[in-house]
Amino acid sequence: MSVTYSPEVQHQFDEANRLLELGNLPAAEAHYKMALAIAPDQAAIWANLALLQERKGEIADAVGSYSRALALQPTSTQIYLNLGVLLLNHKRFDDAELAFRQALELTPNSAQAWSSLGVLWACLKREDEAEACYRHALDIDPHYHRARFNLSYILMRQGRFEEGWAAREARSDDPLGRYFQFPRWQGEEISGKSFLIGFEAGFGDMLHFCRYATLLKAQGANRVSLVCHPPLKTLLQRMPTLDDVYGYDEAVPQTGWDYWCPPMSLPLYLGTRLDNIPHHVPYLFADALKAAQWQDRLEGTGPRVGLVWQGNAAFENDKDRSIPALDLLSPVLMVPGIQFVSLQKGPAESARLVEPVPTSLFAAGPELQSFDDTAALISNLDLIITVDTAVAHLAGAMGKPCWVLLPDFRPDWRWLTHRTDSPWYPTFKLYWQTSAGDWQTLINAVVQDLQHWVEMQRVEAKR
Repeated sequence: MSVTYSPEVQHQFDEANRLLELGNLPAAEAHYKMALAIAPDQAAIWANLALLQERKGEIADAVGSYSRALALQPTSTQIYLNLGVLLLNHKRFDDAELAFRQALELTPNSAQAWSSLGVLWACLKREDEAEACYRHALDIDPHYHRARFNLSYILMRQGRFEEGWAAREARSDDPLGRYFQFPRWQGEEISGKSFLIGFEAGFGDMLHFCRYATLLKAQGANRVSLVCHPPLKTLLQRMPTLDDVYGYDEAVPQTGWDYWCPPMSLPLYLGTRLDNIPHHVPYLFADALKAAQWQDRLEGTGPRVGLVWQGNAAFENDKDRSIPALDLLSPVLMVPGIQFVSLQKGPAESARLVEPVPTSLFAAGPELQSFDDTAALISNLDLIITVDTAVAHLAGAMGKPCWVLLPDFRPDWRWLTHRTDSPWYPTFKLYWQTSAGDWQTLINAVVQDLQHWVEMQRVEAKR
């Protein structure tokens, strides 16, 4: 049902919406509040103000504004869904379920509501119920891509790759398809053809999936090129099976290849299953000169262990995958006989321990300007201990031993379920939280294994 506002309210509402879209949250909020001062009984204005407050991190205010909107318009399925998503994102699971159930009571055939309820069950590891919700959403609307993409997470975590890769094709439309003037590859003959692998997702995804250039070459492709994030370019240029590497900030030719393909679509068309994952490492290599320069910088004779405890804060699940403070790693840094090296980038690279430990932590982050620099340093280390970040993928691609510390809440699909190894990276050992947010128990397990590892390094050194 459309709502007619007075000219002044309409002006304030439209201006607020425009500013919200531009990301000018303070100005948008001022206009929403001016509109509400004139027309406090308009649910849509309260709902949009709630969205703004959510983006500002003012969660209690956002919940209050959604509640005001629902009091004014109690039959709005969309407002219940928006409220449910907000509550879910802040782990108020019971309240989120109530909001989604109310939306379904109002609109039983809402594919969006069924898919949202499925996300809740997936977060709570009730995967059979999540899958049933997603499939019911797709029964209602076979073209509801969000439900199909959400389903892919369940399938991939369970190693059900045949359907999982196909379901992941429901991810967002790739603008590269509107840029390149040659077709997207969909499994056609490979032999004698040239391929351009486009960029998508984050650094870690590109480091993970660039391995598929080797499979294309093995099946007869005569040329394989790749477009990547600029900080990856120099590193990837040394990959033996890539003929050309472009940063996405360059003028990449629009023609010149037979096919292009997003990296995360390659496993679908190359038939990757749990039992044939391409796991040969190393497939990425450090620059020898840069590696030698780091060798000269690192002092001492003990084994060298690299540490990363936080990821990119912009990542949707970063608060769960990142260790909130360096001091939580103090028990690790207390293990004697190790040279610890911080590979941490971002705001946390300048972190300092509140309580001193007997070993030092060499902070290399400020000197790491690209992944090529990080690879050179990693080549001089004996072990990497990291949360789920791009550094983990880099270490794995280089064939370095790496212990990956994983969250209990919404872990990435590629680590599968209940595994301490990774079929993607044979040098990995996975450590899982036993409950959401419990880093201490996980770190205690790491300390025990690290003490044993140090002893084994001493034994090996004496041989």
